[in-house]
Amino acid sequence: MSIDAIRDFVADAEAVLVTAGAGMGVDSGLPDFRGTEGFWRAYPPLAKLGIRFEEMADPRWFQEDPELAWAFYGHRLHLYRSTVPHRGFALLRQLIDRKGGDGFVFTSNVDGQFQKAGFDERGIYEVHGSIHHLQCLENCSDAVWPNEEEVPVDPERFRALHIPRCPRCGAVARPNILMFGDWGWNPARSEAQALRFQTWLEGNIERALVIIEIGAGTAIPTVRRQGESIAAGFPKAKLIRINPREPELDPDLGWSLAMGGREGIEAILSGM
Repeated sequence: MSIDAIRDFVADAEAVLVTAGAGMGVDSGLPDFRGTEGFWRAYPPLAKLGIRFEEMADPRWFQEDPELAWAFYGHRLHLYRSTVPHRGFALLRQLIDRKGGDGFVFTSNVDGQFQKAGFDERGIYEVHGSIHHLQCLENCSDAVWPNEEEVPVDPERFRALHIPRCPRCGAVARPNILMFGDWGWNPARSEAQALRFQTWLEGNIERALVIIEIGAGTAIPTVRRQGESIAAGFPKAKLIRINPREPELDPDLGWSLAMGGREGIEAILSGM
């Protein structure tokens, strides 16, 4: 693999698709919840309770124990709001700008870091939703609204000191995030993003498209499969996979870099 070959393709590309998983935020200081021990290091109170990430990210907690549910999501909300996106975000945004703005972001992350880094909201598809938007737990309407709530958390008891409510019916509000075993998720906002993404893809089928994938693992392979499918189906598309632990990629689809997100982005884009 030659980094020069990657940079040459990126330089000649006509459009840019950024596909990102949890590893994209690690260099900004965000936890990726990789493995139970990693999750419990981030949330010691849940370690004491023996609750794994897959169990905590379950909508049933909003019914059974909303103070616990909102302690978890309230802490994450504060973390994401206070986090500064690392330099790699700016480099990717600048690359899209150099291509005349012809770019899109496909991400499984719910943290809103791409918007915070200045990416155009109309060019982002958050396939699992966003913590920065809310919906009614009882689905009293199809409304999805911006999350402007402040949710303080008692760190000792790990209980939320405020429970957001639906402004229409007064029921508990929940993040507009697709959780595990989630039959109550309101997909309206993400479906609108999906339509814009599909329209953008259709306009770039015959163009030289570079897909830059960052930090997308195999445990939940939504992001990896998306990039691989496009690289295989678009005649002029190539995928660049940046992943320090799971960089494997069919060489016919593109190139892989066994690096962290920011390091890989900088290796490709710094100085271009």
